[in-house]
Amino acid sequence: MPVASREQLEAIANQLRIHSIAATTAAGSGHVTSCCSAAELVAVLFFGHMRFDPKNPQYPNNDRFILSKGHAAPLLYAAWEEAGLFPVERLLDLRKIDSDLEGHPTPRLPFVDVATGSLGQGLSNGVGMAISAGIDHYDFRTYVMLGDGECAEGSVWEAASLAGTRKLSNLVAIIDVNRLGQSQQTAFGHDVEVYRQRFEAFGWRAVTIDGHDVQQILDALKTVGEADQPYCIIARTIKGKGLEVADKDNWHGKPLPEEDAMKAIATLRPKAKPATGIAIPAPRQVPAKPRNQTPFPPLTYKLGDKVATREAYGTALARIGEVDQAIVALDGDVKNSTTR
Repeated sequence: MPVASREQLEAIANQLRIHSIAATTAAGSGHVTSCCSAAELVAVLFFGHMRFDPKNPQYPNNDRFILSKGHAAPLLYAAWEEAGLFPVERLLDLRKIDSDLEGHPTPRLPFVDVATGSLGQGLSNGVGMAISAGIDHYDFRTYVMLGDGECAEGSVWEAASLAGTRKLSNLVAIIDVNRLGQSQQTAFGHDVEVYRQRFEAFGWRAVTIDGHDVQQILDALKTVGEADQPYCIIARTIKGKGLEVADKDNWHGKPLPEEDAMKAIATLRPKAKPATGIAIPAPRQVPAKPRNQTPFPPLTYKLGDKVATREAYGTALARIGEVDQAIVALDGDVKNSTTR
C-alpha cells in the first residue's frame, strides 16, 4: 500500500471533520469545533507518521496516542474508523446510552489507554508510558495531544518538568493552540511563543507550526527522537476550522444544527477522501523477553520489626512492577518514620 501524500492527508483531515460533524449533530451534543481545529494534526499522526497495528490496537509495541483534550473524542473515533477498526455507521452511536463511544474516551475502548475526561491529566499519563517503555525495553513512542486551555493546569507543568528531567526522548506533546476556551479566550490566545519558551524552560525541545499546514506538521514530526529531550510541537490552529463558525465565541461544546451540518458537510465533501489504501507503518516486534522475570525473594518482615516507610514502600513498588531496580521519590522528610 502507498504512503500517504500531503494532498491525501489534507483530504483525510476533511474526512475526519465530516465524521465529527455528522456524529455530534446526530448525538445532539459534542465538541465539534474542538475536533475541527485538530483534524490535520490527527490525520498526519495516524496516517502519515505513527507506527501501530490498526487491527490490534493493544499490541504492546504500538505507538501510543493520548487525547488529553478528551472532549474532542469524535475526532479520535473518526481516526480509528478510517484506520479500519470498526464500520463507519458506528460513529453515529456517539453518546448513546448503550454505546462505548462516549463524549470522552474511556479504556473500555481497546484503543484508549487512559480516560481523559478530566483536563490536564494526559501529559502525566504520557510521561508514565514513556518511562515504562524504557523499563520494558520497548521502542514505541508516546504522543499526547493537549488543548491550550488545559495548559493552565498545574499538573501539565509538573509532568513537563519530570519529562525534561528524565530526558524522555520517546515522548511527544502536541499543543492545539486554537485560542478559544469554553467561555472566553485562553490566557495567551494565539501567542505560540509563550508555550515554546515555557516548554523549553522545562528542558524540552519545542517548535511552533501552523497546525493546518500538513507539510509543516510532517516536517516537525520528522525530527522526533533526534535529541535527548522530550519534544513539543506547538500548533497554531483555528477552532472550528472548515466551518462557518470558525474562530467564533460561544461554540465550545455545541453541535451544528442539522441544516448547518448538512451545509458544512456538502462544502467539505469535494475536498475529502477516506484513508482507504493508505499504508500505516507497522510497529516493530516486541522483544522476546520485554522485562526481567527474575522473582523477588520472599519478604522477611517479622511481627514487631521496624522498617522505614520509604524502604517498605519502595520494596512494594518494585515487587509490583517486577523490575530489578525501582527509583522511588517521596516528598518530605520521612527519615524517622516507621511502620509495623
